[in-house]
Amino acid sequence: MLHNTKTGDKGKWLVFSGWALLAVLMLCLAGCGAEKEAAAPIKIGAVLDITGLAAWLGEPEANIVRMIVDEMNAKGGIKGRKIELIVKDSQADGTRAQNAVKELLRENVVAIVGPSLSGTSQAVAPICEEEQVPLVSCAALEQIVLNRKWVFKTANKDTHAVERILDYMKEHGTTKIAVVSESSAFGDGGKQKLQEMAPKYGIEIVTSESYGPKDTDITAQLTKIKAMNPEAIVNWSIGPAQSIIMKNAKQLDIKAQIFQSHGFGNYAYLQAAGDAAEGVIFPCGRVLVVEDLPADHPQKAVLAKVKKDYETKYQKPISTFAGHAYDALWLVLKACGEKGATRKDIRDYIENCKGFVGITGVFNFSPEDHTGLQKDSLEMLTVRNGKFAILGGEKPAAKPAK
Repeated sequence: MLHNTKTGDKGKWLVFSGWALLAVLMLCLAGCGAEKEAAAPIKIGAVLDITGLAAWLGEPEANIVRMIVDEMNAKGGIKGRKIELIVKDSQADGTRAQNAVKELLRENVVAIVGPSLSGTSQAVAPICEEEQVPLVSCAALEQIVLNRKWVFKTANKDTHAVERILDYMKEHGTTKIAVVSESSAFGDGGKQKLQEMAPKYGIEIVTSESYGPKDTDITAQLTKIKAMNPEAIVNWSIGPAQSIIMKNAKQLDIKAQIFQSHGFGNYAYLQAAGDAAEGVIFPCGRVLVVEDLPADHPQKAVLAKVKKDYETKYQKPISTFAGHAYDALWLVLKACGEKGATRKDIRDYIENCKGFVGITGVFNFSPEDHTGLQKDSLEMLTVRNGKFAILGGEKPAAKPAK
């Protein structure tokens, strides 16, 4: 009987030991699963207009986001998690952009950077709003973020760019201008702001002309403008037409001072225009003129490093558009590192982010302001001796200061 009791106890011990071992194994497996989950990459999408009409915007944007992710992953990522960047080319087409966003949503990305253009950004913003995924657009049109909770942008507002131009005109006594703009979301938005705001500055728009994004000659529109004898001409477009405008104006011997929008901040546009760009005036971010900034400027250190890193890696000049993508991605990365890598964490972080020193400016977001920039983030620039330069003392060609 004693032997049977011992045998029974031994059996019970073996059963208990088996269950204990299984429990330990399950805990180990659960721990391994948790560790695997913690180490899972953070998926971030980017929809950029890399090819097509907006390639001069999208290509540098794609370059810089890839550069940032390579640097971050080389340092171990964020809290031990690598960044998985999924880049889609929307080719400056709204439908392609929408399809790209839907593909990224199926990939369970935590946020999306881009698109590059106002039109493509407008096309995808409602999708991101409905699906509650943070979208940080690289485009300028203010309506992109209007009345939206999940959509932000890093390019300067149209309003601020128009204000900077009109401030300069008023200071120098300009009262009669002509507007010429591209038939696009960006061009139409800028023209509307000029028409709304110019009268408040005592400035009359004597004529307004438009052209298509694919037009290669704008002589007809400029001939009409020349006949109206404006003191200045403001062109609002994004893309090669900016260079064509200046070439055609020179061919027609137009003497009016030419202003461009903040979309002119790209050395490719400057090179395409050649000497016809000399003396043009436009508001822009400061990365193009970082060498000319005072040593104590709050953006100088960031601008200088990014410019050096980008130009060393890609052997081509940086553009302001690369800066828009830099700011957009870094806002997402900072959110992941400082708050959390969920969609809601990212959205909440960006909306309350203050004092972020970026390429486009120093950002201060709020629930009421999903751009986070003021007009002082724009510097008034010109082209002097074939290079971008801070505007300093130049007077409009047609009407000098009083």
